[in-house]
Amino acid sequence: MTNSKSEKKVPFMLYVKTLLKSVRQYKKETFLTMLFVGLETILECVIPFIMMFLINDIEAYDPANGMQTLYKILIWAAVLLVLAGFSLTCGILSGRFCAFASVGFSKNLRQDIYYKIQTFSFTNIDKFSVSSLVTRQTTDIMNIQLAYFLVIRIAVRSILMLIFSIVMAFIAAPSIAWIYLILVPVLFGVLLVIVLICYPIYSAGFKKYDKLNESIQENVKGMRTVKTYVREDYEKEKFHKQAYSLQKFFKKADRLAALSSPILQFFMWASMLCIISIGSFLIIQNNIDGIENGMTVGALTSLITYGAQCLSSIMMVTMILTMIIMSLESIHRVYEVLTEENKLLLEENVEGAKLTNLDDGSIEYKDVYFRYDNTSEKYALEDINLKVKSGQTLGIIGATGSSKSTLVNLLPRFFEVTKGSLTIGGHDIKEYDIRSLREQIGMVLQKNILFSGTIKDNLLWGNKDASDEQIVQACKVAQADEFIRNFKDGYNSRVEQGGTNLSGGQKQRLCIARAIIKNPKILILDDSTSAVDTKTDAFIRDGLKRVCPNTTKIIIAQRISSVQDCDQIIVMKDGKIDGIGNHDYLVKNNDIYKDIYNIQNKIGGNQE
Repeated sequence: MTNSKSEKKVPFMLYVKTLLKSVRQYKKETFLTMLFVGLETILECVIPFIMMFLINDIEAYDPANGMQTLYKILIWAAVLLVLAGFSLTCGILSGRFCAFASVGFSKNLRQDIYYKIQTFSFTNIDKFSVSSLVTRQTTDIMNIQLAYFLVIRIAVRSILMLIFSIVMAFIAAPSIAWIYLILVPVLFGVLLVIVLICYPIYSAGFKKYDKLNESIQENVKGMRTVKTYVREDYEKEKFHKQAYSLQKFFKKADRLAALSSPILQFFMWASMLCIISIGSFLIIQNNIDGIENGMTVGALTSLITYGAQCLSSIMMVTMILTMIIMSLESIHRVYEVLTEENKLLLEENVEGAKLTNLDDGSIEYKDVYFRYDNTSEKYALEDINLKVKSGQTLGIIGATGSSKSTLVNLLPRFFEVTKGSLTIGGHDIKEYDIRSLREQIGMVLQKNILFSGTIKDNLLWGNKDASDEQIVQACKVAQADEFIRNFKDGYNSRVEQGGTNLSGGQKQRLCIARAIIKNPKILILDDSTSAVDTKTDAFIRDGLKRVCPNTTKIIIAQRISSVQDCDQIIVMKDGKIDGIGNHDYLVKNNDIYKDIYNIQNKIGGNQE
């Protein structure tokens, strides 16, 4: 999915300015890289010029004063050796500083994107697919890192080499150096055309990267389902098609890019042929006719060297330009994330101080309407009017897709109310600091997420300062203490990524315990006991009444048994409240609730 910003034309320099903010502490290394590259380039351009004098002295060797000539040759050789040593030192230092700068820049950029994503609301996240965000933090940043490396070292070197080589060529042999003024623009123009043709192909390929990553992520996360339905061959074929499609895209671009090498070789040998032919003619004319045209064997040799340097510099500049153009899509995609606006955070910054404490857990929805997309005609929630007193237990029941979860997702401001007002503790939720609001709301989802680490590490997400006694008490309420103690290492037992080494019921109970440790003013259980039996479910609800008497509890469930003891129950249908009351009232007066109750009783006593 693409951010709406992607349709706006953004000046390239704004991309650069935004991304370069991530250089930060590596500015010094960046500057030193370019400094030593510049010195290395100057030295490499001076060396052929010194060689010209060396060769001329060798050519002019006269046995009559051989020692004097030999002395001059040795001096030139010593100068060349010193220059080569300095050039090597500058090259090593530039490479070292460049490595620090480019890797440090990518580290900062990756960190900035990661931190930015942490601030996103669900609305922001919905603009990007998960696989796309992964690609932006991996492939895209690697492309940007490589581009940065090439720019601060290879690009600086190539551009300076091109300029200095042409200047030195005119100093060494002005009568023939004009050839480069013709060949360089022509070669550069041809290679630039190839680059511009390749760019749209590379650009479109990143969308295929996203699809490929999405396929991999889907397969890994759903591995159990794949194996259950024996669909390995289908998944392999799907992956093969996407990988082959990506291969075809880049193969076409690489074929065009590959033309640059033979084109360069052709121009290089053509220019060498012209220079050698014209230079040789001038040298012969100089020797035979005695015409002082300034052309010597040494000058011709240095001119050939400068020609090779010019053409190789053009090749490097073209390659870097290709890489930068390829990286433009990566730069754009990373820029999208870095500049994505979180309206909730913007609101916090503009309005300044916010309430940081909920007086109580009372809730009131007043004429609330909500839709996920402001351009959509249909509302996910319509005309919601509901009051819940602090400490009460609210049950929510309804068919799949009736917007039960959407209703409670408005409380921690995962989404913003479209119309109407929503108050907690007598204050509109917009008056609260978002972090403080969310810290005082505990939420347990049906699809629970546990992180790699120990059981205790995961529980401390609820309250990092919780004592061992508080942890054990919360786990007893959530009916998790017993199975935890059955593990060899108890609360220090290892949890694999995503909790794959735990059953669904165990994960749900750990997540309930994690929310209880938070000691929230409002506790939301969104179908969070669906994987436990009715007896354990009853024990959990009874424990919550005892331990959290002042906490407002919201229980979303599919089982009547999970909500029948609630102070009030609402029945949701198509985003609207179809009925509200206690269990006895709804059994008599609400058709949806009555049907669910009768069906569940008929299939074996309050079983789902």
